[in-house]
Amino acid sequence: MTPQDPPYSPAPGDTLLFENDRVRVWSMTLEEGQEVGYHQHHHDHVVLWPVAGDSQGQELGTDEWGIVQKARPGFVLYRTVGHSEPLTPHRIRNVGATGNTHYIIELLEPSPSAEARPWTFNDRGEFKPGTDA
Repeated sequence: MTPQDPPYSPAPGDTLLFENDRVRVWSMTLEEGQEVGYHQHHHDHVVLWPVAGDSQGQELGTDEWGIVQKARPGFVLYRTVGHSEPLTPHRIRNVGATGNTHYIIELLEPSPSAEARPWTFNDRGEFKPGTDA
């Protein structure tokens, strides 16, 4: 299977909260120790952590959980996916001591970039990208 083959979900969260022709807003709630299956990002997006949480992500084709997020309240990540192809599928797990919820805001208009660009983020947490930086 390649990263672009089904059955990777294009849903980056577990609950769709809002959608119009320009944005789609998801929430992802992970209880302590919970993980979600592989999914794939097709749109530039913002990830917002309103509460603290620690998670790890694993990209398809790697053996390690190399994506690390240590969020404090107000941690924000941004990723330009580009319009050439979706990101490599990945999954996420909660490695914190409590459950947490974060929000994913997809920007549905075509990306201004052809290719994916590295993650950017604010100073309210730590982030280590995986191999699909």
